[in-house]
Amino acid sequence: MSRLAQELAEQLALDTVAAADKLGDENLPETIAKSVGASSPTTEELFRTAVRTIMAERRARALLEQKLATLPAPPEAGA
Repeated sequence: MSRLAQELAEQLALDTVAAADKLGDENLPETIAKSVGASSPTTEELFRTAVRTIMAERRARALLEQKLATLPAPPEAGA
């Protein structure tokens, strides 16, 4: 797989996920994947992998933030 194909697929995935958020269309990545796949199955797989990675990172970050929010507040300085 070429570096160019991977970079293009990753950027397309980032742009697609951002657009899906703006549009409120959770099916947009699937629609784009099918369009890409019609021309290049390799690029489609790179795109799908990038979308899954982005979404997994979001879920993991949300969980991390949730866990950190349960920590007690640090004591105030000088108290």
